[in-house]
Amino acid sequence: MTDPVVIFRAQSDVEASIVRGLLEAHGVPSIVSSPVTHSVFPLTVNELGEVRIAVHPADADEARRIIDSHRTELGSGQVVRLRDEFETLQRAIDYRFRDRGLLEHALTHTSRANEDVSGGVTDNESLEFLGDAVLGFVVADLLFRELPASSEGQKSKIKASLVSTPTLARQAEQLALGDHLLLGRGEEKTGGRRKQALLADAYEALIAAIYLDGGIEHARAFIARAFAPLLDEARRTGSSGGDYKSALQEYLQARDRPLPEYRLAGAVGPDHRKQFQVDVIVDGAALASGAGASKKEAEQDAARQAMDKLEKI
Repeated sequence: MTDPVVIFRAQSDVEASIVRGLLEAHGVPSIVSSPVTHSVFPLTVNELGEVRIAVHPADADEARRIIDSHRTELGSGQVVRLRDEFETLQRAIDYRFRDRGLLEHALTHTSRANEDVSGGVTDNESLEFLGDAVLGFVVADLLFRELPASSEGQKSKIKASLVSTPTLARQAEQLALGDHLLLGRGEEKTGGRRKQALLADAYEALIAAIYLDGGIEHARAFIARAFAPLLDEARRTGSSGGDYKSALQEYLQARDRPLPEYRLAGAVGPDHRKQFQVDVIVDGAALASGAGASKKEAEQDAARQAMDKLEKI
Protein backbone atom coordinates (compact mmCIF):
# COMPACT_ATOMS: atom_id res chain seq x y z
CA MET A 1 0.00 0.00 0.00
CA THR A 2 1.41 3.40 -0.98
CA ASP A 3 1.93 5.82 1.90
CA PRO A 4 0.28 9.24 1.54
CA VAL A 5 2.47 12.31 1.07
CA VAL A 6 2.17 15.31 3.41
CA ILE A 7 1.72 18.38 1.19
CA PHE A 8 0.58 21.01 3.72
CA ARG A 9 1.18 21.72 7.40
CA ALA A 10 -1.41 23.95 9.07
CA GLN A 11 -1.31 25.64 12.44
CA SER A 12 -5.01 25.18 13.26
CA ASP A 13 -7.97 22.96 12.48
CA VAL A 14 -9.78 25.79 10.73
CA GLU A 15 -6.87 26.43 8.35
CA ALA A 16 -6.64 22.71 7.63
CA SER A 17 -10.39 22.61 6.92
CA ILE A 18 -10.07 25.46 4.42
CA VAL A 19 -7.20 23.75 2.59
CA ARG A 20 -8.91 20.40 2.59
CA GLY A 21 -12.12 21.91 1.24
CA LEU A 22 -10.12 23.61 -1.49
CA LEU A 23 -8.57 20.31 -2.54
CA GLU A 24 -11.90 18.48 -2.48
CA ALA A 25 -13.45 21.20 -4.63
CA HIS A 26 -10.78 20.36 -7.24
CA GLY A 27 -11.37 16.61 -6.96
CA VAL A 28 -8.28 15.81 -4.88
CA PRO A 29 -9.06 13.57 -1.86
CA SER A 30 -6.99 14.13 1.26
CA ILE A 31 -6.57 13.01 4.85
CA VAL A 32 -5.83 15.07 7.95
CA SER A 33 -3.66 14.03 10.88
CA SER A 34 -2.07 15.67 13.90
CA PRO A 35 0.37 14.53 16.58
CA VAL A 36 -1.86 16.35 19.10
CA THR A 37 -4.86 14.29 20.21
CA HIS A 38 -8.15 16.05 19.51
CA SER A 39 -10.50 16.49 22.47
CA VAL A 40 -14.25 17.09 22.31
CA PHE A 41 -13.45 20.64 21.25
CA PRO A 42 -11.06 21.02 18.28
CA LEU A 43 -7.69 22.44 19.23
CA THR A 44 -5.77 25.29 17.73
CA VAL A 45 -2.43 23.59 17.46
CA ASN A 46 0.54 25.51 18.89
CA GLU A 47 4.19 24.70 19.29
CA LEU A 48 3.28 21.20 20.44
CA GLY A 49 2.29 20.12 16.98
CA GLU A 50 0.63 20.88 13.67
CA VAL A 51 -2.19 19.64 11.50
CA ARG A 52 -0.95 17.76 8.45
CA ILE A 53 -2.75 17.28 5.16
CA ALA A 54 -1.68 14.34 3.03
CA VAL A 55 -2.68 13.01 -0.39
CA HIS A 56 -1.89 10.05 -2.60
CA PRO A 57 1.59 10.44 -4.15
CA ALA A 58 0.04 10.64 -7.62
CA ASP A 59 -1.95 13.71 -6.52
CA ALA A 60 0.86 15.47 -4.66
CA ASP A 61 2.07 17.80 -7.44
CA GLU A 62 -1.47 18.83 -8.39
CA ALA A 63 -2.39 19.42 -4.74
CA ARG A 64 0.64 21.67 -4.21
CA ARG A 65 -0.21 23.59 -7.38
CA ILE A 66 -3.78 24.16 -6.20
CA ILE A 67 -2.64 25.38 -2.78
CA ASP A 68 0.04 27.65 -4.23
CA SER A 69 -2.46 29.23 -6.61
CA HIS A 70 -4.64 30.26 -3.66
CA ARG A 71 -1.95 31.76 -1.45
CA THR A 72 -1.59 35.48 -0.97
CA GLU A 73 1.82 37.05 -1.57
CA LEU A 74 2.95 40.24 0.09
CA GLY A 75 5.05 42.84 -1.74
CA SER A 76 8.16 41.35 -0.17
CA GLY A 77 7.33 37.99 -1.69
CA GLN A 78 6.57 36.47 1.69
CA VAL A 79 3.82 33.84 1.50
CA VAL A 80 1.14 34.11 4.17
CA ARG A 81 -1.57 31.66 5.25
CA LEU A 82 -4.63 31.01 3.14
CA ARG A 83 -7.51 33.45 3.46
CA ASP A 84 -9.67 32.93 6.54
CA GLU A 85 -13.09 32.07 5.12
CA PHE A 86 -14.76 32.97 8.43
CA GLU A 87 -13.53 36.55 8.38
CA THR A 88 -16.86 37.99 7.21
CA LEU A 89 -18.71 36.11 9.93
CA GLN A 90 -16.34 37.36 12.62
CA ARG A 91 -16.98 40.91 11.43
CA ALA A 92 -20.74 40.30 11.45
CA ILE A 93 -20.75 39.08 15.06
CA ASP A 94 -18.25 41.76 16.12
CA TYR A 95 -16.06 39.19 17.83
CA ARG A 96 -12.68 37.80 16.78
CA PHE A 97 -11.81 34.32 17.93
CA ARG A 98 -8.48 33.58 19.51
CA ASP A 99 -9.11 29.88 18.81
CA ARG A 100 -10.74 29.81 15.38
CA GLY A 101 -11.01 26.06 15.67
CA LEU A 102 -13.90 26.66 18.07
CA LEU A 103 -15.70 28.67 15.41
CA GLU A 104 -15.17 25.89 12.89
CA HIS A 105 -16.49 23.39 15.42
CA ALA A 106 -19.62 25.48 16.03
CA LEU A 107 -20.40 25.48 12.30
CA THR A 108 -19.81 21.75 11.71
CA HIS A 109 -23.04 19.83 11.25
CA THR A 110 -23.19 16.14 12.13
CA SER A 111 -23.57 15.28 8.43
CA ARG A 112 -20.09 16.70 7.78
CA ALA A 113 -18.55 14.89 10.73
CA ASN A 114 -20.11 11.58 9.64
CA GLU A 115 -18.57 11.88 6.18
CA ASP A 116 -15.06 12.57 7.48
CA VAL A 117 -13.07 9.34 7.31
CA SER A 118 -10.16 10.71 9.34
CA GLY A 119 -12.20 10.84 12.55
CA GLY A 120 -10.73 14.26 13.33
CA VAL A 121 -13.94 16.25 12.81
CA THR A 122 -16.45 16.71 15.64
CA ASP A 123 -19.98 17.99 15.11
CA ASN A 124 -21.51 20.93 16.96
CA GLU A 125 -24.12 19.09 19.05
CA SER A 126 -22.20 19.45 22.34
CA LEU A 127 -21.67 23.14 21.67
CA GLU A 128 -25.37 23.52 20.86
CA PHE A 129 -26.24 22.01 24.25
CA LEU A 130 -23.93 24.44 26.04
CA GLY A 131 -25.05 27.41 23.95
CA ASP A 132 -28.69 26.74 24.78
CA ALA A 133 -27.85 27.00 28.49
CA VAL A 134 -25.75 30.16 28.07
CA LEU A 135 -28.42 31.82 25.93
CA GLY A 136 -31.18 30.94 28.37
CA PHE A 137 -29.22 32.32 31.31
CA VAL A 138 -28.26 35.58 29.59
CA VAL A 139 -31.76 36.22 28.21
CA ALA A 140 -33.27 35.58 31.66
CA ASP A 141 -30.76 37.98 33.20
CA LEU A 142 -31.50 40.65 30.59
CA LEU A 143 -35.25 40.32 31.08
CA PHE A 144 -34.84 40.49 34.86
CA ARG A 145 -32.96 43.77 34.49
CA GLU A 146 -34.92 45.27 31.58
CA LEU A 147 -38.45 44.36 32.73
CA PRO A 148 -38.42 44.57 36.54
CA ALA A 149 -42.15 45.35 36.70
CA SER A 150 -43.24 42.40 34.55
CA SER A 151 -44.61 39.30 36.23
CA GLU A 152 -42.76 36.01 36.23
CA GLY A 153 -45.31 34.65 33.77
CA GLN A 154 -44.81 37.55 31.37
CA LYS A 155 -41.04 37.23 31.47
CA SER A 156 -41.26 33.46 30.96
CA LYS A 157 -43.48 33.90 27.91
CA ILE A 158 -41.14 36.50 26.40
CA LYS A 159 -38.09 34.33 27.10
CA ALA A 160 -39.70 31.30 25.47
CA SER A 161 -40.34 33.35 22.33
CA LEU A 162 -36.83 34.82 22.25
CA VAL A 163 -35.07 31.46 22.49
CA SER A 164 -37.46 29.60 20.16
CA THR A 165 -36.25 27.89 17.01
CA PRO A 166 -37.91 30.40 14.62
CA THR A 167 -36.41 33.39 16.46
CA LEU A 168 -32.92 31.87 16.57
CA ALA A 169 -33.17 30.89 12.90
CA ARG A 170 -34.02 34.51 12.00
CA GLN A 171 -31.08 35.72 14.09
CA ALA A 172 -28.85 33.28 12.21
CA GLU A 173 -30.21 34.48 8.86
CA GLN A 174 -29.29 38.06 9.73
CA LEU A 175 -25.69 36.89 10.10
CA ALA A 176 -25.86 34.82 6.88
CA LEU A 177 -24.82 31.94 9.12
CA GLY A 178 -26.09 29.40 6.62
CA ASP A 179 -23.40 30.47 4.16
CA HIS A 180 -20.73 29.38 6.63
CA LEU A 181 -22.13 26.02 7.74
CA LEU A 182 -19.91 22.99 7.17
CA LEU A 183 -22.33 20.39 5.82
CA GLY A 184 -22.12 16.89 4.42
CA ARG A 185 -22.89 16.34 0.76
CA GLY A 186 -26.37 14.97 1.42
CA GLU A 187 -27.40 17.83 3.69
CA GLU A 188 -25.99 20.31 1.19
CA LYS A 189 -28.10 18.86 -1.61
CA THR A 190 -31.31 18.99 0.45
CA GLY A 191 -30.99 22.69 1.27
CA GLY A 192 -29.45 22.39 4.72
CA ARG A 193 -28.18 25.95 4.66
CA ARG A 194 -31.77 27.21 4.78
CA LYS A 195 -33.23 24.75 7.29
CA GLN A 196 -34.47 26.47 10.42
CA ALA A 197 -33.43 23.71 12.79
CA LEU A 198 -29.85 23.67 11.49
CA LEU A 199 -29.59 27.46 11.63
CA ALA A 200 -30.97 27.65 15.17
CA ASP A 201 -28.66 24.86 16.36
CA ALA A 202 -25.63 26.52 14.78
CA TYR A 203 -26.58 29.85 16.36
CA GLU A 204 -26.62 28.26 19.83
CA ALA A 205 -23.32 26.52 19.07
CA LEU A 206 -21.85 29.88 18.00
CA ILE A 207 -22.85 31.37 21.36
CA ALA A 208 -21.13 28.48 23.15
CA ALA A 209 -17.99 28.97 21.06
CA ILE A 210 -17.85 32.65 21.99
CA TYR A 211 -18.33 31.73 25.65
CA LEU A 212 -15.54 29.13 25.59
CA ASP A 213 -13.20 31.40 23.67
CA GLY A 214 -13.78 34.70 25.47
CA GLY A 215 -15.81 34.03 28.60
CA ILE A 216 -19.32 34.88 29.73
CA GLU A 217 -18.92 38.66 29.31
CA HIS A 218 -18.16 38.35 25.59
CA ALA A 219 -21.04 35.91 25.15
CA ARG A 220 -23.35 38.25 27.04
CA ALA A 221 -22.23 41.23 24.95
CA PHE A 222 -22.95 39.35 21.71
CA ILE A 223 -26.41 38.24 22.87
CA ALA A 224 -27.26 41.73 24.15
CA ARG A 225 -26.30 43.27 20.80
CA ALA A 226 -28.10 40.65 18.72
CA PHE A 227 -31.31 40.69 20.75
CA ALA A 228 -31.41 44.44 21.41
CA PRO A 229 -34.28 45.17 18.95
CA LEU A 230 -36.41 42.36 20.41
CA LEU A 231 -35.64 43.45 23.97
CA ASP A 232 -36.51 47.04 23.09
CA GLU A 233 -39.87 45.89 21.78
CA ALA A 234 -40.47 43.84 24.92
CA ARG A 235 -39.61 46.89 27.06
CA ARG A 236 -42.06 49.08 25.13
CA THR A 237 -44.96 46.67 24.81
CA GLY A 238 -44.42 44.05 27.48
CA SER A 239 -44.24 41.33 24.82
CA SER A 240 -41.65 39.96 22.42
CA GLY A 241 -43.78 40.67 19.37
CA GLY A 242 -43.74 36.94 18.67
CA ASP A 243 -47.50 36.24 18.79
CA TYR A 244 -47.84 35.90 15.03
CA LYS A 245 -50.98 33.76 15.28
CA SER A 246 -52.89 36.63 16.87
CA ALA A 247 -51.47 39.08 14.37
CA LEU A 248 -52.53 36.87 11.44
CA GLN A 249 -56.01 36.40 12.88
CA GLU A 250 -56.45 40.17 13.34
CA TYR A 251 -55.14 40.82 9.83
CA LEU A 252 -57.65 38.43 8.26
CA GLN A 253 -60.58 39.57 10.39
CA ALA A 254 -59.93 43.21 9.43
CA ARG A 255 -60.35 42.17 5.80
CA ASP A 256 -63.45 39.99 6.34
CA ARG A 257 -61.57 36.83 5.49
CA PRO A 258 -62.08 33.49 7.28
CA LEU A 259 -59.91 32.60 10.27
CA PRO A 260 -56.77 30.54 9.58
CA GLU A 261 -56.51 26.83 10.30
CA TYR A 262 -53.34 25.00 11.34
CA ARG A 263 -52.65 21.46 10.19
CA LEU A 264 -49.80 19.23 11.28
CA ALA A 265 -47.89 18.29 8.12
CA GLY A 266 -45.34 16.01 9.74
CA ALA A 267 -42.60 15.56 12.30
CA VAL A 268 -38.97 14.55 11.86
CA GLY A 269 -36.12 13.58 14.17
CA PRO A 270 -35.80 11.57 17.40
CA ASP A 271 -38.18 12.22 20.30
CA HIS A 272 -35.70 14.42 22.19
CA ARG A 273 -34.99 16.58 19.12
CA LYS A 274 -38.24 16.33 17.16
CA GLN A 275 -39.12 19.08 14.67
CA PHE A 276 -42.78 19.62 13.83
CA GLN A 277 -43.98 20.97 10.48
CA VAL A 278 -47.29 22.83 10.30
CA ASP A 279 -49.25 24.34 7.38
CA VAL A 280 -51.46 27.38 7.86
CA ILE A 281 -54.64 27.17 5.75
CA VAL A 282 -56.42 30.32 4.58
CA ASP A 283 -59.46 30.20 2.26
CA GLY A 284 -59.01 26.44 1.92
CA ALA A 285 -55.43 26.64 0.62
CA ALA A 286 -52.03 26.32 2.31
CA LEU A 287 -50.66 29.84 2.59
CA ALA A 288 -47.38 29.02 4.36
CA SER A 289 -45.55 26.32 6.28
CA GLY A 290 -43.60 26.56 9.52
CA ALA A 291 -41.34 24.45 11.70
CA GLY A 292 -40.51 24.29 15.38
CA ALA A 293 -39.57 22.15 18.35
CA SER A 294 -43.24 22.01 19.38
CA LYS A 295 -46.56 22.22 17.55
CA LYS A 296 -47.22 25.67 19.03
CA GLU A 297 -43.82 26.90 17.94
CA ALA A 298 -44.36 25.54 14.43
CA GLU A 299 -47.78 27.22 14.27
CA GLN A 300 -46.25 30.56 15.27
CA ASP A 301 -43.60 30.18 12.58
CA ALA A 302 -46.23 29.30 9.97
CA ALA A 303 -48.23 32.37 10.96
CA ARG A 304 -45.10 34.55 10.75
CA GLN A 305 -44.34 33.35 7.25
CA ALA A 306 -47.97 33.82 6.24
CA MET A 307 -47.84 37.42 7.51
CA ASP A 308 -44.64 38.00 5.52
CA LYS A 309 -46.41 36.83 2.34
CA LEU A 310 -49.59 38.83 2.96
CA GLU A 311 -47.70 42.04 3.69
CA LYS A 312 -45.90 41.77 0.33
CA ILE A 313 -49.15 41.48 -1.65
